[in-house]
Amino acid sequence: MKFAAALLATGMVFTSLAAPAIAQTPTGVWTHAFTLEGEPKYPADFEHFDYVNPDAPKGGTVRMGDMGGFDTFNPILPKGEPAGGIGLLYETLMTPSLDEVNTYYGHLAEALMIAPDYGSVTFRIDPDAYWHDGEPVTAEDVVWTFEKLLEVNPDRQQYYANIESAEVTSPGEVTFTFNQTGNRELPLILGQLMVLPQHWWEGTDAQGNARDIAQSTLEPPLGSGPYRLDSFDAGRTITYERVEDYWGINEPTEVGHNNFGTYQIEYFLDMTVMFEAFKADQFDWWYENQAARWANAYDFPAVEQGRVIKEVFPQDYANSGLMMGFVPNLRRDKFQDPLVREALNYAFDFEELSNTLFFNQYDRIDSYFFGLPFKSSGLPEGEELEALETVRDQVPESVFTEPYTNPVSGDPGKLRANLRQALQLFNEAGYTLEGNRLVNGNGEQFGFEILLNGPTIEPVAQNLATNLRQIGVDVSLRTVDSPQYINRTRSFDFDVIYTGWAQSWSPGNEQRFFFGSAAANEEGSQNYAGIANPAIDALIEQLVVADDRESQEAITKAIDRVLLANHYVVPSYTLRASRVARWDRFSHPENLPEFSNGFPTIWWWDEAKAERTGGAR
Repeated sequence: MKFAAALLATGMVFTSLAAPAIAQTPTGVWTHAFTLEGEPKYPADFEHFDYVNPDAPKGGTVRMGDMGGFDTFNPILPKGEPAGGIGLLYETLMTPSLDEVNTYYGHLAEALMIAPDYGSVTFRIDPDAYWHDGEPVTAEDVVWTFEKLLEVNPDRQQYYANIESAEVTSPGEVTFTFNQTGNRELPLILGQLMVLPQHWWEGTDAQGNARDIAQSTLEPPLGSGPYRLDSFDAGRTITYERVEDYWGINEPTEVGHNNFGTYQIEYFLDMTVMFEAFKADQFDWWYENQAARWANAYDFPAVEQGRVIKEVFPQDYANSGLMMGFVPNLRRDKFQDPLVREALNYAFDFEELSNTLFFNQYDRIDSYFFGLPFKSSGLPEGEELEALETVRDQVPESVFTEPYTNPVSGDPGKLRANLRQALQLFNEAGYTLEGNRLVNGNGEQFGFEILLNGPTIEPVAQNLATNLRQIGVDVSLRTVDSPQYINRTRSFDFDVIYTGWAQSWSPGNEQRFFFGSAAANEEGSQNYAGIANPAIDALIEQLVVADDRESQEAITKAIDRVLLANHYVVPSYTLRASRVARWDRFSHPENLPEFSNGFPTIWWWDEAKAERTGGAR
């Protein structure tokens, strides 16, 4: 479950399901919001979110930097690189609150109604919503978008597997019917649907050619959002301009948002070049992803003069979790044996990296839900144990007897011991060390390639590779550009990649897409490892229909425990905060939201600061 939204219609009588601890949203009545936990903070007649400045000035320019490029303005294709900022043009049925967990409020849809058994949800489109050409946003647009998304993007079929149909059931109303009941996350998932204009996509371009939603395009698209496309240089820059007569400007979910008159994105192919461009004032905001650079590289004049500010934002990670690391491709026979996968972890010396490269800024990850209350710990008990008992004969016995821990190294003695353990595991898997080569029974050396997207992780990957070479494993690194990396990962054309999964406060349906057997060979899915484990499938299905928060937590911990016990990832590290440097031209509300720094959405151009800072306008 990615997020959610809630609402309790004041003064209305409603029915709800039993055991409401996980979902308090009333059913059988129209509601303005949806939540998976408790009640929404904001009532139906709220004027704006508490964390915005409703009087924020409009105007000025914000310039963002990004790696890679773009080759399409079609946001739903599974291939290609969609343009950054496309969400400024297109909007979703509902929108999240940044100071609540799993709570969404009506946007393109002014209200929703959930069936008492959670077998369907109906959205009522806001009659004031319209596209930039003046045409209204319709329920027919929603149905068409949903159907086309399934048609042209097969990986979405897994995500929407429990949605049986979408149809216009009354003027301005669209109903999604589910093929199961009790799945409380599905209204949220559908509320996140980005809606496209059917009439535009079924029309013709300036040359009279029919548009095709199944094809890539660089034709400036028609949207309904707070910005429209102003200009672009394919793959290099994009400029959006604020829509002065935006339909939603006075909507409570939009007041105090989207304050910049111009929103620009500049693309780069090299991270070092990109940082130098930031220092040279070619864009305004820099998310730092290297501990060494954060510690040592901010001694340039603009920082010393106070024109560039460094700041850490812990709220960016307050409601999210993460698993990140080296992911072996189980579609390769060499990685089918869990003993082999476990051996790889014994060769990763996180502690050495922490001392020499990371400036002790990071924590080692030991859970697929690191940073969330769903992280497994100790031995299973209670409802978690009950869930695991249902798959006992399909999971390693260690799930019940040994808490997961990562190997600890950090000095030569510990590393030697860990490499001996790795070699022992390889021996148990049928490999032997002959001279300086680890070989199987046919004399073939065990080896693999680590595919990387840019140079940032090269020193980290080199740590793993160097240590594995000491026990005869032939490891190579290959760094490619973003388009090639994206294409190869989508088609599962790799041995090992460095990637991960972001997790929300309410895990659910998306776990099928991450770890479910049906997604293992679905090109473009996020089941990068190729996991096809019936025990995990069964636990995910239990999670999807969990009817209270306690069950959700227990089953998620069980999933975490089984994933860890199968060693599908060599876990790496994370920092539970964003490190940011910015040119001091902006201001923000006094109290930022609890779960985001809000930039640039709720920040604004500050003329006085900009005058002192100089440079961009």
